[in-house]
Formats: sequence, structure tokens, C-alpha cells
Amino acid sequence: MGHPRIAVTGATGMLTRAIQHAGGAAVVAWPSARVDIRDEGLVHAAIAQDAPRAVINAAAFTDVDGAEARREEAFELNGRGAANVAAACAAAGIRIVQVSTDYVFDGMKDRPWVESDPTRPLGAYGESKLAGEREVAARCPDHVIARTAWLYGPWSRRNFVDTMLQLTASRPSVDVVADSWGSPTFSLDLARALLFLATAPVHGIYHAANAGRTTWHGLAARIVELAGHSCEVRPVGQAAFPRPARRPANSALDSSRLAAAGHPMRGWEEALAEYLREYALKR
Repeated sequence: MGHPRIAVTGATGMLTRAIQHAGGAAVVAWPSARVDIRDEGLVHAAIAQDAPRAVINAAAFTDVDGAEARREEAFELNGRGAANVAAACAAAGIRIVQVSTDYVFDGMKDRPWVESDPTRPLGAYGESKLAGEREVAARCPDHVIARTAWLYGPWSRRNFVDTMLQLTASRPSVDVVADSWGSPTFSLDLARALLFLATAPVHGIYHAANAGRTTWHGLAARIVELAGHSCEVRPVGQAAFPRPARRPANSALDSSRLAAAGHPMRGWEEALAEYLREYALKR
């Protein structure tokens, strides 16, 4: 058997499983038990053994609220871990695709964010992911940073879409935040974009989110409509759900640069409809 073309960190995560599904035999997933990215030596060893042409770093500390209390842990994985993967890729002369987040922005614009917009995270999670971006750019010449947003998909029930499906199936009404805008993104669409970025003649920062934007309330209302539930979705402000970490009021991403490179992202409503039809409502 030949060597895999693409290696992916974080084998048990929703995104890595989506990348495996999209890439098939061309993808090898590294579980943290084998490749803990906090140990640079383990990354070097895995690259030497599997000889990938690129590594997608999908391993991350993703608990936005938890990062406020566990700041050092978030930076250890999202910052120094990313630095280790980048250094190992640079030593092997291969590409790293670093997965990042819309939370590197402060949300203080009323239009979708482009790659050149200034970053200013509001919390520890966004700060740690931005630190990872900077480490990757500094340590590996052949790098791509892919920012995404509001991820949902198969192989995880711990996402907003599945939570809303469960709640609206059993309740007469739900309150959902209506003053926070973003770009809901189907994990399989992101996976295909990351595989493209791993092999295409591109470099630097790209946004990779389903096109368009909505609020959490708008997303929930669309879920209810597509699922045929009778639940009322009531709009409330972010203040109704106080959380340890501040969220940006608008973190929608403009993925036009990715489209110009040859990989357009479809609209969020089309992607959501496919997820519900082909995955979530078949469970």
C-alpha cells in the first residue's frame, strides 16, 4: 500500500472524521494517543513513518467557555501544539493546513469578515487560536491557515444543529439568541475545502465557511422548518444567556478568496438541508 497523501491530527473529532469520510484512503488520521501535538517528537515520528504530503492540524482545545478557566491548557494545545506541527512539517518540507476560527475577530463590523481584516479576539479561545495562526506562519513556509465558523455535522451530537433538533422536537417553544451573526458550516463541506487547501497551489489565510450569514435564531428557525417541528423559536438577546466567554456579535466569514482559488463554498441553507435530510433526520 502506498503512503497516504494527507495526514490529519485529532482522529476522534467531528472534523477529522469528516475529513476521513471526504478523503477516503488518501487520508490517515492520527489519534492523540499516537500523536499528541504537544510533543513535537511524536509529530516528527509520525511524519517520518507515514510520509504524508501535507498535515491538516484539526486537533484543538475547542471549549470556548472552558478556555476562560483553563487558559494555559488552551494555549498549550492551540498555540504550542500548532507550533510543534508546523515545525515538524517545515523540517520534512511539507505543507501544514492549520484550522482556525471566526473567534479571532471582535465582531464589531456589520459585514462578513475577510482575511485581511484586523484580528482582535474577545476571549482566551480566540486568543489561543490566533497564537496558533502566528506560530504556524512563523515556523512553516508552506502553510495555509483556514478559518471556519459555527461547525456542525455527523459524528457529533454536541453541536447547535443537533441540540436544536432535540429541543424543538419535545418543547412547545425555545429561546434562541437573535443578536449574534455567523456562518453555519457543514463539517463535510469544510472537510472538502481543507483537502483542497492541502494540495492546491495556495498559501496564507483563507476563510472556509458556508456562504451567507444568519443568527442563531435564524438557524434554529430554519431547522424547525426543515424538520417539520411545531416548536416556536423566540428571539432573545445574548444577555439572556450569560456565558463565561464573550462572543462576537458578528463573526460571519467571507470565503470569496477560497472561491477565487477554485473552491467555492455553497450557501448555508443548502448545506443545512442536506445534513438534515441525509444524516440527522435518519437517526
